[in-house]
Amino acid sequence: MSGSTFGNHLKITTWGESHGAALGVVIDGFPAGMELSESDIQKYLDRRKPGTSSVTTPRKEDDKVEILSGVFEGKTTGTPISLLVRNTSQKSGDYSQIASYYRPGHADYGFDAKYGFRDYRGGGRSSGRETIGRVAAGALCAKLLGQMGITLTAYTKSIGPVSIDPNRFDASVIKENPVCMPDSDAAAKAFDYIQECRNELDSVGGVIECRIEGVPAGIGEPVFDKLDASMAKALMSIGAVKAVEVGDGVMVSTYKGSEDNDGFTYKDGKITTTTNHSGGIMGGISSGSDIILRCHVKPTPSISKEQSTVKQDGSPIDIVIGGRHDPVVVPRAVVVVECMAAVTLLDAMISNMSARASYITAFYNNRI
Repeated sequence: MSGSTFGNHLKITTWGESHGAALGVVIDGFPAGMELSESDIQKYLDRRKPGTSSVTTPRKEDDKVEILSGVFEGKTTGTPISLLVRNTSQKSGDYSQIASYYRPGHADYGFDAKYGFRDYRGGGRSSGRETIGRVAAGALCAKLLGQMGITLTAYTKSIGPVSIDPNRFDASVIKENPVCMPDSDAAAKAFDYIQECRNELDSVGGVIECRIEGVPAGIGEPVFDKLDASMAKALMSIGAVKAVEVGDGVMVSTYKGSEDNDGFTYKDGKITTTTNHSGGIMGGISSGSDIILRCHVKPTPSISKEQSTVKQDGSPIDIVIGGRHDPVVVPRAVVVVECMAAVTLLDAMISNMSARASYITAFYNNRI
């Protein structure tokens, strides 16, 4: 299987299956000298692990990370960093019947069509547990970005028909409610809506927004490796994400040029934009304004309602999917979006170090 590696100068390769012995990631190209401990990574993994509230799967996993390589005496060495999380709560028997049919909304048929074989235990590489490696890698990247004054904040913008009120935005409550909303009133309504869908043996989707502050102007490439194109690829690679927006997103198709254009002004000693319809990226390159990303996440496809599908031989069958599943994946995917954005941004910033001859000569002329 190809396609498990992401990045250019900074590369991450995730590995492992939902019901295998373990999952993890190898990070190649990460700079030497940054202090790193397992606790730096664990706090991110704890945000995505299952069994933390009534709106997540009851599967209980500690998701404890182990650093296998690339760190010595508490600092990164510049060599590949290998991180591992062991699976401890597999119930593969829950999936034994799935081997004979294709679940609606899943990658089952696509895997069989491509490989002639699939790991039906929880979806194998298509499982949401694959994102463990992404989150672990993103934790490292977010820490280094933080040392440059760059912060990433992802949160749930909406679940089903329930959306946050921008006038009640409070970032301090994002991690204090089970749906990760920055609006306590909306969070309570969203929670009730999720329970309503669960009682109907159904699931629900939603929207995740990520705001990145402190990114300097000039990051990204102008053609195929545009910063927004790279972000879109990174975020669309998350299994449940079906659409990505930057800035005002799809709304720009309804604007006039005079309404959509971000003008420039000089303020506090630097050039800045007067508005931010572009979401901090113009022509594929960062403008210095906040980068605004938005991911539309589909409902969890594994539901307890009866559904019609077919067996491998094409014969029809009505099924009810058992096992342990999230009624909504949005809250646990918030940190995944944040971490994939961190990986993408750090990779682009490392690449940008060679954009000018003066950057290279300045570095080597002042090398210690």
